[in-house]
Amino acid sequence: MRLQTAIASSGVVVLALAACSSGGGGSEQDDSTITVAYQKTAQFVQLDDLMQKAKSEYEAANEGMTVDLVAIEAEQDQYFTKLALMNGSPDTAPDVIYEDTFQIRSDAAAGYLLPIDEYVEAWEDWEQFPDTAREAGLGDDGKVYGVSMGTDTRGIYYNKDLFAQAGLPTDWQPETWDDILEAARTVKAELPGVTPLNVYAGKAAGEATTMQGFEMLLYGTDDELYDADSQKWVTGSQGFVDSLAFLETIYSEGLAPSLDIALDASVGARVATELLPQGKLAMAVDGSWLPGGWITGDNAWPEWEQTLGMAAMPTQEGQDPGFTSMSGGWTLAVGANAGDPQAAFDFIATALNRENSLKYDTENSQIAVRTDVAEDPEYLGYNPSFEFFSSLVEYTHFRPATPDYSQISSNIQVAAESVATGQASAEEAAAAYDEGLVSIVGDDNTQAAG
Repeated sequence: MRLQTAIASSGVVVLALAACSSGGGGSEQDDSTITVAYQKTAQFVQLDDLMQKAKSEYEAANEGMTVDLVAIEAEQDQYFTKLALMNGSPDTAPDVIYEDTFQIRSDAAAGYLLPIDEYVEAWEDWEQFPDTAREAGLGDDGKVYGVSMGTDTRGIYYNKDLFAQAGLPTDWQPETWDDILEAARTVKAELPGVTPLNVYAGKAAGEATTMQGFEMLLYGTDDELYDADSQKWVTGSQGFVDSLAFLETIYSEGLAPSLDIALDASVGARVATELLPQGKLAMAVDGSWLPGGWITGDNAWPEWEQTLGMAAMPTQEGQDPGFTSMSGGWTLAVGANAGDPQAAFDFIATALNRENSLKYDTENSQIAVRTDVAEDPEYLGYNPSFEFFSSLVEYTHFRPATPDYSQISSNIQVAAESVATGQASAEEAAAAYDEGLVSIVGDDNTQAAG
């Protein structure tokens, strides 16, 4: 797995991470301590709030038990790296892990996660999770390795005030990629101090570049990354080239953020907490979770609802079904080295009960996966963006759920950055991607497009 490559030379980092936790890790602590590893950033404080609340509730209900919260302060790709370092040794491996759905299969195959079928089957709340939510936590062996916390979709945020100043409609809905480019060029011409459009394209942004950036384009073409029927990865697709060409266009024409911003690991946080709220960015292809940070927390932006419009991402030429989106989500999983797996799962059950799921899904702008939360009037009325982003589910796509996806995602990020920086043309970057793909999965696991 890609993230494991840093383990051998990073013992100091492992020790530093262990020092964040008074409990240390799975096998070295007594079974009365549950170590919980999760991500914490300036942009997303709601998860930390959830974990603190669940810790308090679990400890109150289980005398003698201690929950040791290990908040890993890092952006997404750095979080994956640090988590892999922790999982690299039983001494530092956490009992409960905040796990991206796209990492479930690879981490389960690597032996980092424990199957939890027996625990979920005995959990009365499991009936509130529909099959689609349950599938998010499945490994290649069909066993359950994670409990879904919610899902998401992606679209285009646009600043209605800036659009009005540039002479663009404030009820904007592009029908093709060219409509997006036309709007971006208009903003550049009329509002020279404003960045027209953000589409993630740097390696440092990690999965945001793959999913919010490249895949939001590719899945609007007539091609795809992976043929689920043949179970083979696709090479030589025109859609792949065209998606890179779109990135090449916006970065070469100065329609995207400057490279010092675009290539920085904190670009996602800057978009959410600085560029959009301060009116420095006219359009952003991004996720449904952003309003959660504007409604509550240190980066609250009360004016967002009046300032921003939301548009569905169009397909390349407006071909059926007209729009596209991507969906993912996160789970809570039990680490393979958990000292007391039942206790670890009981913490997950506390964190994701109805009350806590409602709080988390509303405040973090998650599309709820628990049926009782999704139907709750409090959830439906909390965030005015929920209706829009939920409407994109019918157009959405999911990343290929294969153990080698994370390596292929990294390969996509290399291709995207190479065109954004002008180091390669779209055709050259696509050819390099194909070469890298074959080296990852082998010739037998690829097929030519069309």
